Amino acid sequence: MSKVENGHLVSINYKVTNKENGEVLDSSDIENKPLTFLLGQNQIIPGLEKALIGKDIGNKFQVEIAPQDAYGIKNPDFLQEVPKEQFQGIDLKKGMTLFGQSDDGQSVQVIVDEIGETSVMIDYNHPLAGKTLIFDVEILSSNEPSEDEVIKYSHSCCGGGDSCCGGEHHQSNGKCGCKH
Repeated sequence: MSKVENGHLVSINYKVTNKENGEVLDSSDIENKPLTFLLGQNQIIPGLEKALIGKDIGNKFQVEIAPQDAYGIKNPDFLQEVPKEQFQGIDLKKGMTLFGQSDDGQSVQVIVDEIGETSVMIDYNHPLAGKTLIFDVEILSSNEPSEDEVIKYSHSCCGGGDSCCGGEHHQSNGKCGCKH
């Protein structure tokens, strides 16, 4: 039986839950198609990459991944107080996700952390930062990729590796066209 190796094109079914509350955060069942990626190219979180290496095709397993091997520890420096007037016309709620634009024109995702009388505290941390994740995984395939597969599945992650578009929206100039 073939094993998962670094550099392989790997396809998995998965479900990921938040250890703290058991909430299902994502699953390959949502789009009814497996996740396919090049292992070792930072296309998935490091903890899941490590857990896959050496496993047999067909293997089903569960792995717990600590924040530092997933989306990082929540960084208090990524909180920013913003005047409430900048959110006119938005019915703000604690925990809601907002999308905006940084000074350099990049799309940014923030979470409303606190709502005060005159200001709003927004959080630039990844929404899963600080969370321990439980992955239920089934390995469907793992093989050396062809040249065409390397081209198709090679891409760099957007947002410093915190989120990835799966290469679906990349432009011919090599820049990411992700909408997040």
